[in-house]
Amino acid sequence: MRKDTIIIGTRSSKLALWQADYVADCLRKRYPSLRVEKKLITTKGDKILDAPLAKIGGKGLFTKELEAEMLAGGIDIAVHSLKDMPTEVPKGLVISAITKRLDPGDALVSMKYSSFAELPKGAKVGTSSLRRRAQLLAVRPDLRIGDLRGNVNTRLRKLEEEHFDAVILAVAGLKRLGFGNRITEVLPKTVMLPAVGQGALAIEAREQDSDVRELISFLDDEATGCCAEAERSFLECVEGGCQVPVGVYASISDGSLSVEAVIAAPDGMEVYRGKLEGSPVEAVSLGRKLAEELLADGGAEILKKLGLLTEDR
Repeated sequence: MRKDTIIIGTRSSKLALWQADYVADCLRKRYPSLRVEKKLITTKGDKILDAPLAKIGGKGLFTKELEAEMLAGGIDIAVHSLKDMPTEVPKGLVISAITKRLDPGDALVSMKYSSFAELPKGAKVGTSSLRRRAQLLAVRPDLRIGDLRGNVNTRLRKLEEEHFDAVILAVAGLKRLGFGNRITEVLPKTVMLPAVGQGALAIEAREQDSDVRELISFLDDEATGCCAEAERSFLECVEGGCQVPVGVYASISDGSLSVEAVIAAPDGMEVYRGKLEGSPVEAVSLGRKLAEELLADGGAEILKKLGLLTEDR
C-alpha cells in the first residue's frame, strides 16, 4: 500500500526551505492526494557561524542530523544541496533521486564593479570556501580574501556591511531565492570550477523504504545523475569532504561525457588541472582516473599538507 503522508526533513535556512518546498510542490502536483509535511532540523553547520567551514572539520556538516532523524523514522526523506553531501552515505540510507541541475556556476556579486576583471589590485573578496579561495588566488594573487559565512541573505548583507568589493556565491542559490538580478557576472569555468554537484538537489531516503523511493523516482534526472557520479567519484578518490580546494564539473554533450577538475593550494600558488572525455557509462571510472592523474601530478602533496589525504597515497 502506497503511503498517504510523506515527511520531508530540511534545514531552516531560506534556501533549504525553498529546496524542500520545491520538492513538496512537485510531489503534490504528481500525487494530489498525498499529504506532504516538513520537519525543520538544525545541523552542526547551522550552529557554528563564527568559523570558516574548512576549520570546523568533519564531513556532513549540513547533513548528519537530518540523516540521524531519518534513520530514527522521524522523517521519510531529506532534501539537500548535492554539494553538501559527503561521498559516503550512512548505512541504511541512499541518495534516491538527483534533480535536474539548475546552474552549476559561481557568481561574482559586487555593488562597485561590473566584472571580475574590473576588480582593482588588492580588492577584498568574500568567501568561506577553500575551493573558491584557491581558484581566485590562482588567477588573481593580489586579491584579499575575507571569510564569509551565513545564509545567502546574510552574505548579501555582509557585502555592504563588511565593505567587500565583491562576494562569491552559487548562481543556483541566488536564482532560487529571487536574487538573480544581484549577479554581476557568472565566473567562467576557466576561472572557477564548481563544487561537486553544485546546482542540483539530492533527495535522500531509507534504502529499504521502497514505497517512498518509488514516490520520488520521477524527480531523478538521468543526465544530472550521471554527471554527479563522475564528480562524486572524483571527490571520493581524493578523500574529500565538502571543504577541500577541489573543483570538478562534468557535462554531457552529443552523447559524450566530459569531466574537468582542479586541485589547487589554498594560496593559489600550485594548481593541477585536467580534463577527460568518454562515454556516460564510464562516469565513475572517468572521475576516478582524472583524480588519480591530478593526485599524481602533485595534487596529493597539496591535500596531504592540509591533512586531507592519508600519507600512504
